Amino acid sequence: MKSPAAALPLAAPCRSLQAGAALRWLRLGWRDLRAGLRVSGLYGAVIALLSAGTTLLAWKFGSTALVLAMLSGFVFLAPLLATGLYSVSRQLHRNERPTLRQTLVRMRSALGNALVFALVLIVIFLVWVRAAVMVHVFFPTSGGLGQWLTFLSVGSAVGAIFAAVTFAASAFSLPMIVDREVDMITACITSVHAVLRNRLALAVWAIAIVVLTVIGIAAAGVGLAIVIPWLGHATWHAYSETIDATAWPPTGPAVSGGTGRPSPQSNQEERGATRADTERGIR
Repeated sequence: MKSPAAALPLAAPCRSLQAGAALRWLRLGWRDLRAGLRVSGLYGAVIALLSAGTTLLAWKFGSTALVLAMLSGFVFLAPLLATGLYSVSRQLHRNERPTLRQTLVRMRSALGNALVFALVLIVIFLVWVRAAVMVHVFFPTSGGLGQWLTFLSVGSAVGAIFAAVTFAASAFSLPMIVDREVDMITACITSVHAVLRNRLALAVWAIAIVVLTVIGIAAAGVGLAIVIPWLGHATWHAYSETIDATAWPPTGPAVSGGTGRPSPQSNQEERGATRADTERGIR
């Protein structure tokens, strides 16, 4: 007899998306941001302070190229920073009132897998910083506008490679480990598979992420206090609309009788709702 783990697929199936799905995710994410403003605002404030502190350190001990590299590194680290925000949207999805305590509990349950992914992201980030510095060495910016344009063009091309790999692996994996009892490898394979199956829709989503992040950074970094929580909530809706992960048990489903154990009725309703969404297709 096969164990339950052996019976699980290598990756969760994904649904087909419309090209404009990102706009719907952003709308739903903004709704969650307003509904859970107290918890989301706290996350946003912490992220803004981290952004300001990182920029000041890079400026004091580094160079302009290092500052740009550190700021653009938010593209790599933002999914990890938004882990708690996925939990807020998850609570709202379950018609629960978002609380910081419940959010921290959910984050702790996903901590092991998140730390594995964090190590991967940190390695990618450090390699990107080194690559950005090397681009500055080979394409200096002291010769006027032409050299600046060359530096920005080459740096953007190199950064796009790192960002594409990070985006494909993290687009749905972190929300999945917050929502389901799943290992990080399965979550990453699921994420890459869904991105490749919905290239146009996810390309639009990636562009939206980059544009909003740039706007947040341009607003002296303070804009990140709004942009990162907004994108975090929107990412949760992207995951819940795209990935059918009902084969894996929830990490923190509704409980019955205060025992902390999953409610069978809750699980059946969740599976039924997912099947109904699949039959209707993307709305």
